[in-house]
Amino acid sequence: MRSLRSPSPLGRGVCHLNSFPRLAPGCRLNEKTQQPRTLLMPERALRLNGPSLEIVERCDGKHTVEQIIVDLQKIYSKAEPHKVEQDILGYLNLLQKERALDFQL
Repeated sequence: MRSLRSPSPLGRGVCHLNSFPRLAPGCRLNEKTQQPRTLLMPERALRLNGPSLEIVERCDGKHTVEQIIVDLQKIYSKAEPHKVEQDILGYLNLLQKERALDFQL
């Protein structure tokens, strides 16, 4: 199993291709009817659009990291698959660093 980052000192899980990312407690997406779509986190918010929104919408604890990558490689089929994968992994790790995501195996 390939680990994509070192374990978090907070015990928030490790990003593996077969791990299931989900929004951390206290974090949520605003309603679909509200625009722009926003990731609401304690004491801050992050506007989402395009690929960032596609990624966060799939961080529901039901999709693995690998499934998210495959889905977005299909959506963005004109982009180089390896580049899409690296961008997604980078974004997931950034969200975890911001304490917006947890990973479960």
